[in-house]
Amino acid sequence: MTHPARDLLKTTTATLAPDPHSNPLVPRIADGTAPLTTLAALALEQTWVIPADRRAFEFLAERSAVTDPEAAAFFTTLAQGEALAGERLTAFARACGADEASYEPLPGCQAYPAYVAWLALNAAPADVVLALTANFSAWGGYCATIATALRDRYGFTDEACAFFDFFAEPSPDLDRLATTAVQAGLDAGRLDENLAQRYGRLLQAYEAMFWSTLGGMPLQGRGELRD
Repeated sequence: MTHPARDLLKTTTATLAPDPHSNPLVPRIADGTAPLTTLAALALEQTWVIPADRRAFEFLAERSAVTDPEAAAFFTTLAQGEALAGERLTAFARACGADEASYEPLPGCQAYPAYVAWLALNAAPADVVLALTANFSAWGGYCATIATALRDRYGFTDEACAFFDFFAEPSPDLDRLATTAVQAGLDAGRLDENLAQRYGRLLQAYEAMFWSTLGGMPLQGRGELRD
């Protein structure tokens, strides 16, 4: 017996899977050649991304609570997850010696949360559920690779790796909520597959921009590390 929502999530995730060469930084972290200043910049960019995404998900939950409660449950869970991730980010930033006070966020890194905010304001909730879920698959894989490398290549503690562990771990509850929300959107005619894929392609492009910006910028001397 087929499950339309589950099948759609699977095919959309496969369709939007990023080019293996679109992320120049994670392989460098994996082999230990990325400098500590780059890791510090990663931590500091995330201190901007995480709260921005949390507020966007909270807004989506509020906006969809009446007309699309299944999507609202998904976004509420996402917002709660961002809050937990933010608590874990501090230890990673500290391990890198990151100095938030002297850091200027990079536009190429902040394009992703800006687009998530655009989706929160403009896109149909069910479409956003599908687009985000497809994007999260790549992000989770990146985090799993980074978590392993931080321990094996950089000697970071479990506490310092907890931010990446959090996103690397599968979330059956979130998968269930996404499937329910997508199915509800299909049943009610509130999901536009073409738009959702367009949103997903843009999310993946901004995700790639995040990593290429960090991987290509001359980060030394920008204040990422304490003296």
